[in-house]
Amino acid sequence: MSDAPTIFTKTSAFSLAGVAGVGFLAYLGANKFLPKNARWQDRFTFIWLAFDAMIHFSFEGSFLWLSVFGRQVNTSTGPFAEMWREYAAADFRWGTADPTVVSLEILTVLGAGPMCCYILKQLAGDDPARHYWIIVLSTAELYGGWMTFCPEWLTGSPNLNTSNVLHLWVYLVFMNIIWVGVPLWLMYDSYAHVASSLRAVQAAAKPKSKAA
Repeated sequence: MSDAPTIFTKTSAFSLAGVAGVGFLAYLGANKFLPKNARWQDRFTFIWLAFDAMIHFSFEGSFLWLSVFGRQVNTSTGPFAEMWREYAAADFRWGTADPTVVSLEILTVLGAGPMCCYILKQLAGDDPARHYWIIVLSTAELYGGWMTFCPEWLTGSPNLNTSNVLHLWVYLVFMNIIWVGVPLWLMYDSYAHVASSLRAVQAAAKPKSKAA
């Protein structure tokens, strides 16, 4: 009989299916609330922000509830506790209500989640002011990722378990790197809009030189 650790479990399957389901709902939302001729960049942004908001409110919201009112994931019961124990097998801090992680999740759930919804409203109404808030949100997302992992790296990563392929490449790498790559792209796209608009206003405000 093999003593090799199980890589993929039933909890893994349900958790990843839940994430995929959230992504599908976000896609449906973009089709419903955006015009068919919307830029692909705006459609992608809508899908991401809808996905982001639902992840913050449901998955991370459940972690916050279990860690604040249930005291910690490892001693809680229920499907969300099972899901977070699965993730905590890769990063132990999520099972023990680490104060740094919980503090970041308070900002994420109560700050970033509502901000996503506000930007979605702006996107649906084609309000260009959204680009400012997209940059604010993206900066906050990047800061949250940095403060989640930088303290761990500086101390030799004592709470990270990289022995399981699924835990390493899906939970720790993929599930976190998308919250780096996508916000960086959103910042670039919004910066391009803000910069081009300001330059256009500046050019229009300059007095035209008289012909000699």
